[in-house]
Amino acid sequence: MFNPNDVNIDLLSARAHNLRWATLPKDVIPLTAADPDFPMAPPIKEALFKYIDGGYLSYGPAEGLESFREAVAKDYERKNQVTYASELILPVDSAAFGIYLTCKAILQPKDEVIVFDPVDFLFKYSVEQVGAKAITFPTPQTKGLMDFSGLEALITPKTKLICLCNPLNPTGKVFTKSELSALAEIVEKYQDLMVLSDEIWSDIVFNPNKFNAFSSIDTVFERTITVTGYSKSYGLAGLRIGSILMPNKNIYDKIFAMSLHQSTVHGANVLGQIAAQAALNEAQPWLDGFVRHLQEMRDFAVTRLNAMPGVHCQAPQGCYVLFPEISETGFSASELQNQLMTKAKVAVVPGLPKWFGSGAEGHIRLSFATSRGILDEALGRIHKFLES
Repeated sequence: MFNPNDVNIDLLSARAHNLRWATLPKDVIPLTAADPDFPMAPPIKEALFKYIDGGYLSYGPAEGLESFREAVAKDYERKNQVTYASELILPVDSAAFGIYLTCKAILQPKDEVIVFDPVDFLFKYSVEQVGAKAITFPTPQTKGLMDFSGLEALITPKTKLICLCNPLNPTGKVFTKSELSALAEIVEKYQDLMVLSDEIWSDIVFNPNKFNAFSSIDTVFERTITVTGYSKSYGLAGLRIGSILMPNKNIYDKIFAMSLHQSTVHGANVLGQIAAQAALNEAQPWLDGFVRHLQEMRDFAVTRLNAMPGVHCQAPQGCYVLFPEISETGFSASELQNQLMTKAKVAVVPGLPKWFGSGAEGHIRLSFATSRGILDEALGRIHKFLES
């Protein structure tokens, strides 16, 4: 069902924003925002057509469509052997908003939150937007197991939350069961400490690695709030749909009250819920093909990057982004980004503190969720520039 060559640049140039095709000159290839170049799976498209054909786009329930929440619960249990009650799942208008909303509901001003570094800027941003303080825990790219002893040293009486991004954007690390168990042992020692587990990338994991949900560790299930979304796996970023999965009614009530869904100020897009429900119920074969293609593109791109002068790239275990170290090219991340944009006509994301934290220095990030032809052309342009 998945077609690895089904990329419509004309439509992408009209519709794909957020540093992508629609925002750049036509001669620039974007390897920027982590958003696939492929159209949605046919079952999703069919479900949207069927719903719209009914002619009504009325308000949905404040707590979300029951059928969607049940689909989320069923899919999560199938993949992770963890049971979340569907009535404790809240659809939200993106995983990004789910992160912010969780912080807003459970944190107080001057609370402290441990955030990995490097990691997507949304964690630090959300923490600071609610008046709390982000404390960074260095998580450099390594091939061995992560040592969490340094994390425990950061915990103070003010620490209320640990933000876990698994798989980890931008490095692509997928945490092993033993690593998560080590983190859980630390969490268990502190009565009021919670974990926000961002699992939006959990479907994008490459063999032989395996995704393990933090909530699957029984001793910390009640301490875990899971946030996920459907843009990375199914290309639904424009529908703004995500979910928060909560372990008990007390936490659910806090987050639901803070969501403002009941007032209609905020709310999850009904079409987004219809699309994501179809994705979870009917698009697994498409997703399997997509992930197989991504693994091929990962291997292809890593080999190509490591053949370039001054570039060192580890193969990510998950996510469809690469995070090569580029210090030996003689350029800073910002300099290389600018040079690649103007001379090679390829757009990349620089490893700047504002995007990923201080641990991103000396790196750039590239998405490989595109066709082999487009990726080959982009990497060829980068190689040619670096050799010039």
